Amino acid sequence: MTPKATILTADELRRALTRIAHEIVERNKGAEKLALIGIHTRGIPLARRLAAKLSELEGVDVPTGMLDITLYRDDLSEVAHQPIIRETHVPFDLGQRRVVLVDDVLFTGRTVRAALDALIDLGRPAGIQLAVLVDRGHRELPIRADYVGKNLPTARSEMVKVRLAETDGVDLVELHDLEERR
Repeated sequence: MTPKATILTADELRRALTRIAHEIVERNKGAEKLALIGIHTRGIPLARRLAAKLSELEGVDVPTGMLDITLYRDDLSEVAHQPIIRETHVPFDLGQRRVVLVDDVLFTGRTVRAALDALIDLGRPAGIQLAVLVDRGHRELPIRADYVGKNLPTARSEMVKVRLAETDGVDLVELHDLEERR
C-alpha cells in the first residue's frame, strides 16, 4: 500500500511525545503517583517512551503496564473467529495512582471504551487519563483524549498507519486510502 501522505516523521513523532510528556507533568503537577498503561499493540512502546520522558523530566520512576482489550471489544465476533489474546501485565497496584492510558490512534472511541472496562476490572485507580499519538475524529462514543500528539481530520475511507521502531523497525505515521487495499 502506497501512503497518501506522511503525517509524522521520526523527529516529529519524538517531538509530539516530548510535548505530551510535558503536558502530563503540568496537568498532574509532577509525575508522582502516575502510571502509564499501553493498549496493545503500539500503545505499549508509546507508553514506555512517555514513561522514560517523564522520568527524565521529573527524576521519578514511572511504572508502565500493558493492556489487552480483546475480550472487552463490542465487535469481537466481527474481528476474528478465533481472537488472539495477548498479555495484560500491570505490575503495580492501581489504587492511589493516576493512570494514563496510551494508544496510537483514537478513532471511534470503542477501543478506549474496552480499555476502560478492562482497566476497571483490574482495580480502581485514583483517576484515568488518555494519551494518543493521533486523533483522527469520527467518534461513535463520547470519548476525548486528554493528550494528543496530532489532530488529523480524516475521511472514513482513509486509514492512519502508525509504525514504531519497536514493532515495525521505523518511526513513521502515514495516511493511506482504504480503497487502494481492494
